[in-house]
Amino acid sequence: MTLHAGELAPGLVPPEGLCCHVRLAVEQARADRIGHGVDVMYEDRPYDLLKNMADKGVLVEINLTSNKVILGIEGKHHPFATYRKLGVPVALSTDDEGVSRIDLTHEYVRAVQAFDLVYADLKEMVRNSLEYSFLPGPSLWDDKGGYVRVVPDCQAGVGGPDQPSATCASFLGGSEKAAEQWELERRFRAFEASL
Repeated sequence: MTLHAGELAPGLVPPEGLCCHVRLAVEQARADRIGHGVDVMYEDRPYDLLKNMADKGVLVEINLTSNKVILGIEGKHHPFATYRKLGVPVALSTDDEGVSRIDLTHEYVRAVQAFDLVYADLKEMVRNSLEYSFLPGPSLWDDKGGYVRVVPDCQAGVGGPDQPSATCASFLGGSEKAAEQWELERRFRAFEASL
């Protein structure tokens, strides 16, 4: 389940109105993903909430352009760096490409410029977007969010040849999520080999 929560900023509601939107989405609605989460540091006990989100692997969909245009929140005032520092998984999102007239590449460029991200940071967020997606089937990764260990059926394939072993191909055939993750890793290898 994904919920928009915390798409607020001081001044839009009374201070007490910032108390608990993300918390309620995580703790009561049991959301797996949060869209925006901009007001998280104004929540009651924000560090407890962030630890809980990190422990549960609740992903935050970060919408940098939307947050700037609608809420006036950007750069050091945006909780993006705080989420990452405290181990909350994040992925970039456009929020609404048609309204903002942007695409996902624009959001990655904005993130690099605003937060001094490096290639490994971008790679993690791209992987997060699939790992925490709602694609059917199990993950290719045996260590959710760690991206070090693949499932046993595919250990002979990632990082090696582009063709998975028969065992891995069978696993990928039964999981749309794992198949997309395999393709992403193949593309990473091809891109990195071209440098």
